[in-house]
Amino acid sequence: MTDFLLELRSEEIPARMQAGARAELEKLFRAQMAAAGIDVGDLTIWSTPRRLALIAKGLPQATAAVSEEIKGPRSSAPPQALEGFLRKTGLTQDQLEDRDGVYFAVIDKPGRATAEVLAEAIPAIVRGFTWPKSMRWGKESASSESLRWVRPLSGIVAIFGDELVPCEIGGIASGFVTRGHRFHCPGEITIGSAADYAEKLRACHVIVDHEERQAIVRDGAAKAAADAGLSLVEDEGLVIENAGLTEWPVPLLGRFDEAFLEVPPEVIQLTARVNQKYFVVNGKDGKLANGFVCTANIDAKDGGAEIVAGNRKVLAARLSDARFFWEQDQKKTLAQHAEKLANITFHEKLGTVADKVERVAKLAEWLASEGIVPNCDPAFARQAAELAKADLVTEMVGEFPELQGLMGGYYARAEGLPDSVADAIRDHYKPVGQGDDVPTAPVTVAVALADKLDSFGGFFAIDERPTGSKDPFALRRSVIGIASIVLANGLRFSLQDAMKWSVGRVVAGRIGKEHAQHANAIEGALVAAGLASSGQPIEDYKETHLLPNIDALAAEAFDRAVTVSGEMMNFVADRLKVQQREAGVRHDLIDAVFALGGEDDLVRLLARVKALQAFMATEDGANLLAGYKRAANILKQAEKDVVPAQAGTAGGTAPTITASAFAGATDVDKALLAALDAAEPAASAAVADERFTDAMAALASLRAPIDAFFDGVMVNDPDEAVRAYRLGLLSRFTGAVHGVADFSTIEG
Repeated sequence: MTDFLLELRSEEIPARMQAGARAELEKLFRAQMAAAGIDVGDLTIWSTPRRLALIAKGLPQATAAVSEEIKGPRSSAPPQALEGFLRKTGLTQDQLEDRDGVYFAVIDKPGRATAEVLAEAIPAIVRGFTWPKSMRWGKESASSESLRWVRPLSGIVAIFGDELVPCEIGGIASGFVTRGHRFHCPGEITIGSAADYAEKLRACHVIVDHEERQAIVRDGAAKAAADAGLSLVEDEGLVIENAGLTEWPVPLLGRFDEAFLEVPPEVIQLTARVNQKYFVVNGKDGKLANGFVCTANIDAKDGGAEIVAGNRKVLAARLSDARFFWEQDQKKTLAQHAEKLANITFHEKLGTVADKVERVAKLAEWLASEGIVPNCDPAFARQAAELAKADLVTEMVGEFPELQGLMGGYYARAEGLPDSVADAIRDHYKPVGQGDDVPTAPVTVAVALADKLDSFGGFFAIDERPTGSKDPFALRRSVIGIASIVLANGLRFSLQDAMKWSVGRVVAGRIGKEHAQHANAIEGALVAAGLASSGQPIEDYKETHLLPNIDALAAEAFDRAVTVSGEMMNFVADRLKVQQREAGVRHDLIDAVFALGGEDDLVRLLARVKALQAFMATEDGANLLAGYKRAANILKQAEKDVVPAQAGTAGGTAPTITASAFAGATDVDKALLAALDAAEPAASAAVADERFTDAMAALASLRAPIDAFFDGVMVNDPDEAVRAYRLGLLSRFTGAVHGVADFSTIEG
């Protein structure tokens, strides 16, 4: 068994591409070896800014000989079939085997030297390599067929054991020679085998193992800070990037002017990180200090003093820009900045960012005034929403888009606005994704929820919805954010009413643009109709209170709002199943509660689902489910045989059946009837009071009677009256169960 080394050397590979390149090299190498029948075990793959390296240990000297058997046509088949088979296999007829009237081709393939396989594989790997961005170079680049690589490829080392694997690609021939550090050891280095590769490069100031370089950056940066009495602000992404930019990393501590600390710390950190790849440090008080850690790529004779001085100058220029933006932005109030939002298109069908801000402000104010977000001042909610997007037009956010929201909070506080308003502006985008902090401050909750509801409702209203893996407007994330805010804060309200409100505003606004003279009236009609109130049924208003001359327009807006909000609830159900999966909540149980209809209070819904899941984990739950499915199947088969007066419906009003309704009732019939008489009102009352565990307990009391019923009587009795009575009992049983959850959607 023999080791193989492959090094592909080039000009600097961007740090962000190196992890993907390592994975691509492994994938392509394994594919080439598998095609040749060579089993490859663990691979060692390294990267530096100037090279990709692969070491495969324990490869065989040669591939094994194989015998391949191919079934052909029958010996009695037409000549054309035989001729085609011979062309396919490259054999003659006398080389075929006739087995019971069927031709077989047996092709023996001798083993090949692994070195020959590798010599063919290397050019295929290089040409098949996929980079996020690649280039052609040299005279050959005029042809689209020329070699492409992330940067000009300059050398190939390919050694099997201690023998060269000869190959050539793009005019570059393989050899034993590589190069060391660009400055410390720029000359040629001869590699003898895979065994001495890493150590020979180390001797020439190249640490080829990227994980080792990462550890040097991580630990060295922390030590440089600690030696100065500071603590490093950890940033693993920056560790990986600095390791990808250096072959001999040397972390160095520098200082910048304390005057720059007037700028918000996030701005300083982002300036240092994004523009210069520097770490920042905290002082003993836990606040940002005027220090940074840069990573040099050389061992400087002066200990890095000149390197630090140069980096300090560059950082000072960047921080000066940041301070300028900070000072300039504060010359205007956020309200003045917000005036520019009317010049920015949010979406061609949804208007400007200013239009969105107005919708969000109205919705946030409504959430507060209706008490949906408890202890929230409606005026503060509206003010925060009106200013939440203002920082999008500031110089600072123009330079650093990542700071949107955050800078608005800083500017609001500097302006002297209430803390609750400043906090809401800062945090209204949260939660950005799964695992992000969820707002809990009332004003922040109102604005964050309103912003996400507006985006969700707006894009659904204009039919811009996620499809497959595409979600250009991040609506899945918006829905997860809505659910997270609602559940974390225990907000009790009709989500569908809120979605009607959101969609209604968008639809009314679009219709209003076409009928400007009626715009306010249309919106007023929608709001009065109940889109913003669960107290008055919207259907009642639609029938009797639409304003004169705009009834058709308002009705159109209303119908669209109701239709779209229903579609949105289905989407919420799907996303809720995804979100709750990590919490161990079964998706089919969420369906079982949603399927009942009318359940759009997410807090109540999840409480109901969790009680149902706990019940289904018990023996009573499993047996009751089996009994339900059996009853549902019998009812489905019986169909019209059920007496109409007693049939009821699985999801509707259960039939009224008493012991005297059928004189021939058996004790088993009477026991089930008595259990239903007790369980139905108990379960119904428990659901109404949101005592869902008690509702499940009421259902559990039906388990024994329904089991005894199936064991003790024949449901489809020949006597029509008996059959109708018992089918009526089953219909009432399924109806009682459906009062708690739709068991037809539950798996098992």
